[in-house]
Parts: sequence; structure tokens; C-alpha cells
Amino acid sequence: MVTRALRDLPLRRAPATLEARVFGELERRAALPWWRRSFGHWPLAARVVFVVICAGLIRLAFLEGAVAVAGVHSLHESGVLPLSWVRDVGVLAAAAGNLVALLARTAPPPWVYEGIAVCAVLYAVLFGLGAVVYRTLFLQTHNGR
Repeated sequence: MVTRALRDLPLRRAPATLEARVFGELERRAALPWWRRSFGHWPLAARVVFVVICAGLIRLAFLEGAVAVAGVHSLHESGVLPLSWVRDVGVLAAAAGNLVALLARTAPPPWVYEGIAVCAVLYAVLFGLGAVVYRTLFLQTHNGR
């Protein structure tokens, strides 16, 4: 019902200033070189080279990670690098996980919902403060104010 009523409304023309700004931005984006545009606008050869380079870097990261793990393991086996602290960190992490599981089982559901609501509010406040700081510090310095 609302959709039909909205569809029946006559179209409105955008203000001239908005229209000029939109067309200006479209012309500016069209004039950008290919490497400053989105990946879909790159030439096919550049996209293929980019994907090949990324695949090579991923492969290199996995291979070097395996080499690093093997090196640490061999250092541990030779006695140069004692890893007793790793066991302690594992025990501590397991204890923290058990504590969280215990609290999750014993906390009443309203407390859980209130905790989630508090976290959401704190996240929104943090996001808002970040936006204010960005507008205050970054935009004013870059707009010449």
C-alpha cells in the first residue's frame, strides 16, 4: 500500500547545485587513471598480473611460515630455545576459557542482554568519538581551515 502510494508520487528534480556537484564528481572520477579506479575498471592484463603477484605472495607467506615453524622446532629440539613458557601460556588461556564458560553458564540471561547492550552503547560512543576526532583534526587540516 505504501509502495503504491510512493510510486504514484511525481518525480522531483534535484536542486541545480546538487546536480552540478554530482555531474562534476562523475566527470572527475571518469578522468582518473586506471590504477586509481576500482579493480573492475583495470585492464585485463593488469588484473591478471595483480592476482598472480598476490597468489605468489600468499604462497611465499605460507612457505616462509612453515620454514619459521620448522626452525623454531629445531631450535627447541637442540636445546637452544626452551619453550616451557608456551605451555604456561596454554594453561593460562585454558583457565581463562574455563572461567568464561563458567560465567556464561551461571549468569542470568538479563545480565547477558544488559552486557551486550552496554557493549553496543560503548561501541557507538567510541565510533562517535572517532568521527568527531576525525572531523576535527583531519578534515580541518586538509580543508585549509
